[in-house]
Amino acid sequence: MLKGFMGENTDPSKNSKLGLSMDASILPARHGGLTLLQAQEVLYPCIDDPYLLGRISCATVLSSMYAIGVPEIDNMLMKLSVSNQLSEKERDVVVPQMIKGFRDCAAEAGTSITGGETVVNPWCMIGGVATAVCSDSEYIIPDKCNAGDVLVLTKPLGTQIAVNVHNWLQNPASWSKMKLVLTQQEATKAYKRALDSMSKLNLGAAKLMHKYKAHAATSIGGFGLLGHAMTLARCQKNEVSFVIHNLPVIAKMAAVAKAKGNMFQLAQGMACETSGGLLICLPREQAAAFCKDIETSEGNQAWIIGIVEKGDRSARIIDKPRIIEVPAKDREGELW
Repeated sequence: MLKGFMGENTDPSKNSKLGLSMDASILPARHGGLTLLQAQEVLYPCIDDPYLLGRISCATVLSSMYAIGVPEIDNMLMKLSVSNQLSEKERDVVVPQMIKGFRDCAAEAGTSITGGETVVNPWCMIGGVATAVCSDSEYIIPDKCNAGDVLVLTKPLGTQIAVNVHNWLQNPASWSKMKLVLTQQEATKAYKRALDSMSKLNLGAAKLMHKYKAHAATSIGGFGLLGHAMTLARCQKNEVSFVIHNLPVIAKMAAVAKAKGNMFQLAQGMACETSGGLLICLPREQAAAFCKDIETSEGNQAWIIGIVEKGDRSARIIDKPRIIEVPAKDREGELW
């Protein structure tokens, strides 16, 4: 699809304001000094809780805007596909919960939903559109990375691995292959951690991007850490490349990925994520303070995972990246 629309005016390395490969569209408004910013996402159900699915879907839409440093969203639209495979009773329970989750997340983000679209077809889906009108100082075009910068990640990886493990718990044949890797209690806790992570907004990180003079950022999702890092690298005006050394991962999920061989490709950076963190390029001298500030203000960790060096606008993960278990130590009665 991107190739079909791509042209001289939409190549992000040549025209960053119209780059099709970025998280959000950045379009100069007809009125001077203002810019229209928009992002959209649609999710299929990846979990068994309709309320949380609505929250996660809204958080995913908003993350694309947060990736360009826009914390204040002027409006949201919701897109909802109701499956005709649901019974009337199932529909009357599931659909209102999905809507409530989406609406509650939008309210937490300080924005509102003024419309949208609902269709009926065989597939259940939920997503939306986020819109903001900003002055030039209110957003960050993600094209200013310099050699010597560092890369920071604001959420751990492994969300979809945890979702798969949760599904295997329901299937004795699938679970029997996992019993040597983790316990049922560890699998359930990993799933709860994934739900918590996916439901969280990247709002605090978006605000701090301005304070700590971020040069670029992207939201991690379905293309995995490396896929999104490669896209961000391609948008840079300077001839730089990203090298990733560290992978923060939800506890026990790296062991699951290793046990499943090439199924997830976590160590290669290709594991699919849903509503992941922001990958942020920061000046080296600002990165440690950013991580400390986000932990103090949000209660969440952020990690320095790589560096920016001179290169050909590409990204790679070293052969044996350091796996950081999140949390490092399990505490009884605490999720993280």
